[in-house]
Amino acid sequence: MTRIARLRRSLEALFPERHLYIRSGGEVRAFVLTPRRQLGIAAGVAAAALWMGIGSASVLVNLMSSGASDQEVARTQAKYERWIADRQARLDSAVAQLNAANGSIDDLAATVEKRHAALALLLTDLKGSPGAVQALAPAINKAASTSTASADPVRRVELVRASQERLIAAADTYAKGRADRLRLAFRLAGLSPNAYMPRGGALGGPLIEAKDPRALAAVLDVDEEFAERIQRAAANVSEARALHDAAEQLPLARPTANGGKSSGFGVRFDPFTHRPAFHSGLDFAGGFLTPVLSTAPGVVSFTGVRSGYGNTVEIDHGRGFKTRYAHLQAIAVRPGQRVAVGQRVGAMGSTGRSTGVHLHYEIWVNGRAQNPDRFVRAGEYVQQDS
Repeated sequence: MTRIARLRRSLEALFPERHLYIRSGGEVRAFVLTPRRQLGIAAGVAAAALWMGIGSASVLVNLMSSGASDQEVARTQAKYERWIADRQARLDSAVAQLNAANGSIDDLAATVEKRHAALALLLTDLKGSPGAVQALAPAINKAASTSTASADPVRRVELVRASQERLIAAADTYAKGRADRLRLAFRLAGLSPNAYMPRGGALGGPLIEAKDPRALAAVLDVDEEFAERIQRAAANVSEARALHDAAEQLPLARPTANGGKSSGFGVRFDPFTHRPAFHSGLDFAGGFLTPVLSTAPGVVSFTGVRSGYGNTVEIDHGRGFKTRYAHLQAIAVRPGQRVAVGQRVGAMGSTGRSTGVHLHYEIWVNGRAQNPDRFVRAGEYVQQDS
C-alpha cells in the first residue's frame, strides 16, 4: 500500500491537476485535467508512438529484406552471365585455334617449299664441288626419309623443316671446311688466297648480289634468318668454288707419276764444279723415257734446246705462271698447242747439263723462279681433300 501511495503521489506530482480554458464564439469553457485523465492521455500517446515505431521498424525490415533478396538475385544473375560469357569465350578461342592451326599448316608448308627452292639453288652450286655429294649424302638421305616418317601432316612438315636445318648446316660446314683447306693449300704454295677470292657472292647459277640479308630474303622469299644462313653458306661455297677453280689452273700436280724427288730448290753443290750454286728447280729421278706430264692446263710456249737444259718444254698457264721441263729425251708437244693437266709433254732423258736420267722441273711466277716443292705439296694436300 505504501508503494502504491508513493507511486500515486509521484504521478500526481508529474501530472498535477491542470485547468484548460477555451474561448469559442464569445463563450469561455473550462476543462479540468485531472492527474488520472492526463495519465490516460499519456498512455494513449505512448501506445500510439509504440505502434508507429513498430510499424516503421516492420517497414524498414521489409525494405532491408527486399534489398538483400534483390542483391542475391543480381549476384546469381551476374554469376550465370559470367559462366555464359566464359563458355562463349572458350568456344571462340577453340574456333580461333582451329583456324590458326589450319593457317599454320599452310604457312609451314609454304615456308618449307620456299626453303626447298633456296636449298636447291645452293645445292646446285655445290654439285660441281669435289666430295660434296659424299659429304652431304647423310643429310640428304635423312631429309628424304622424313616424308614417310609420320602420318601427321603437321609433324611431317616439322620433320622436313628440321631436315632442312640439318642440310644447310651440313652444306655450310662442308663449304667452309673446303674453303679453309684450299686457303691452306694456297699458303703452302706461297700464294695469297685473297688474290683468288670471289668479289661477289654467287648463288645457284645467276649472280645474286645480296650484302643485306633482308634483300636476299626478299629475292628468295624466305624468312630473314634462313636467308642469312643461305648467304653465309653461299659465301663459303663461292669462296671454295673460286679457290678450287683457281687451283685447277695452277701447277699443283706432279710432273711425273713415277719417281721421287732427287734434288731440291735452292743453293746446292754443283755436280760438275762441286761448288755452291743456285738450283732453280726440283729434280725427279726416273727411268729412261718415263712420261713427263703437264702440271696444269695451259699453252705450250716453247719446245727445243736451251743452254744447260737440253731438250726443254715450257708451258704458259696464265696469271703469270710458267713451268719448264728439262733434260728430256723426247718432246711430245709443239708450240701453241693447248695441253690439259696430266697430259704427256715428253719423256725423261739426260740431255743438256745432266749427270743421269732425270727431270728438271721449274715453276716461274711473274718472271721469278719459285720452289716447285711447295706447289707439289700443296697439290698433294688438295688431292687428299678431293
